[in-house]
Amino acid sequence: MYISKSFIPILKNNPSEAKIKSHQLMLRVGMIKQSSAGIYSWLPLGFKVMKKIEKIVREEQDRIGVQEILMPTIQSSEIWKESGRYKDYGEEMLRIKDRQNREMLYGPTNEELITDIFRSSIKSYKSLPQLLYHIQWKFRDEIRPRFGIMRCREFYMKDAYSFDISDEEALFSYNKFFLSYLKTFKKLNLKAIPMAAETGPIGGSLSHEFIILAETGESKIFTDKRVFDLSIDNAKLEKQSLENMRKEYEQYYSVTDEKFDKTEFEKKVSEKNRLITKGIEVGHIFYFGAKYSKPMGASVDLPGGKKDFVKMGSYGIGVSRLVGAIIEAKYDEKNEVMKWPISIAPYHVAIIPMINKNDNSQLDKANNIFSELKKNNIDAIIDDTDENISSKIKKINLIGVPFQIIIGKQSVGDKLEFKEVEGEPQMIELKDVIKIINKQKEKN
Repeated sequence: MYISKSFIPILKNNPSEAKIKSHQLMLRVGMIKQSSAGIYSWLPLGFKVMKKIEKIVREEQDRIGVQEILMPTIQSSEIWKESGRYKDYGEEMLRIKDRQNREMLYGPTNEELITDIFRSSIKSYKSLPQLLYHIQWKFRDEIRPRFGIMRCREFYMKDAYSFDISDEEALFSYNKFFLSYLKTFKKLNLKAIPMAAETGPIGGSLSHEFIILAETGESKIFTDKRVFDLSIDNAKLEKQSLENMRKEYEQYYSVTDEKFDKTEFEKKVSEKNRLITKGIEVGHIFYFGAKYSKPMGASVDLPGGKKDFVKMGSYGIGVSRLVGAIIEAKYDEKNEVMKWPISIAPYHVAIIPMINKNDNSQLDKANNIFSELKKNNIDAIIDDTDENISSKIKKINLIGVPFQIIIGKQSVGDKLEFKEVEGEPQMIELKDVIKIINKQKEKN
């Protein structure tokens, strides 16, 4: 793939309307384009990063046994009236009517629809537990959409739902997702802190937000620094192991400003371990028991002929929001360098040849390297523009390609000038380049 043939409309300067790092970078390197207030088209570069994030989210959901489905974006108002949320949800819900004058809505979330699917299909406790998820667009009519994709109206989200026979089993499902989220964010090279949170319009008795640290975050957080030392490496998909893992996190004070209690904070956290900063919510999990199953009649037959309403939870990750959140956490604004984790970088490596109109040898060499990298499952792009090497490197740093192969005066014979973003160049052979990149990919 040549940069000259790629749809990457890079701007020279940051757009004046963009106020935070992620919005600035995503507009500047052509990852997104605004369609209307709070609604964006995802261009190739941004879409590629988002789909790689989606892949990691999907892998971790599959790993804990969640089954993927796909629900529509448009829902009937009738199921929302059954649950009692149609009038209560507020003006964020986009209500519409079809040509038959039926009340419809653009789904802001899917608790009602998934409950309707469940109740029409599952009748016996023997079919429980059921864990289902989908990755789909959502719409919430924000009164003041701002900060690009960080607070927009249309967004791409993974939402999952659990159905269990009892509170005890439901808590087991909740803890599975708790672990899955920590593993997901770890794969994205993010340290996410699970924090006790309000349940909001979703409802329920138990809830955790997953927050990553970022100066531009909208959530003010109060936490114990020791939470960063916790490890999930030994957690197993067993009831007691998962319960112990969650309780280990909960022993450290970690809340957003909505649940902050100054007296409790100062009592539980020594002064040297107190951290007061800002963060971005990237995931949220809820347990709400029979809040939806009871009014909607989602029950199962129990042993002995009795019936009971299933116990439910819901679990969301903002897939599109994560693109902006990672930029906020990783972008070096001073040096204009984006440090994508290699697992989601738009390309693993950029090949940067010196272009001479009267000599195609460097470009031919770049094409040969590209072919060899492709054979080794390394995603590469060639900067075939006629800019000077310095300008090319600056552009590649801005896009956020983790590694660079520079084909210039230093590249002699089988030796290539190879460097990591902001790293020192080294002269090595292509086989060693492949080893380094694949080793880095394996770590992530």
